[in-house]
Amino acid sequence: MQTIQFKTNINCANCVAKVTPVLNKKEGIASWNVDTESPDKILTIQTETLSAADIEKVIKRTGFEALQI
Repeated sequence: MQTIQFKTNINCANCVAKVTPVLNKKEGIASWNVDTESPDKILTIQTETLSAADIEKVIKRTGFEALQI
């Protein structure tokens, strides 16, 4: 299992609600969390099969940005 972190623009509860169904359904994501209190809005994902690029594409499709840190 690897942990991948991203800077995002997912910055509020409504934003988290928008990405939740997509991330929960995505095959390969074991768990995820967004720290909306952090200035960089850090998204942390636990995965065994997905690359950072795969996750960035998924986030982009929801209308948000994600940049691996």
